[in-house]
Amino acid sequence: MHEFSIVQALIESCENHAQSQQASAISRVKIRIGALSGVEPSLLATAFDTFKLEGMCREAVLEMEIEPLMLSCNECGFEGEANGLSVLCPHCHSPFTRVTGGEEMLLLQLELEGNT
Repeated sequence: MHEFSIVQALIESCENHAQSQQASAISRVKIRIGALSGVEPSLLATAFDTFKLEGMCREAVLEMEIEPLMLSCNECGFEGEANGLSVLCPHCHSPFTRVTGGEEMLLLQLELEGNT
């Protein structure tokens, strides 16, 4: 389950940023997960709850935004959301498409608590 290593890296990155801002804790972590990122949101949430128990993220809430697969069709010019995970153009059904979004996982926002 590669979600564990992803969460370990995410928490480390969040804590490094929080320390650089002299925060005492992290209260919220917001991420965007692409439909084709290879990350399973429920497993990621479980891994986050497991690994956050110590450190600055222990009280943090993980919020996830799921980004759909986005395509650009080389045949008809369609640009937009795919049908599920299919890379066929939803307009003309051509296989000659290019993925334009939904492949990555991004850290969008951190809410930090001040030093008390």
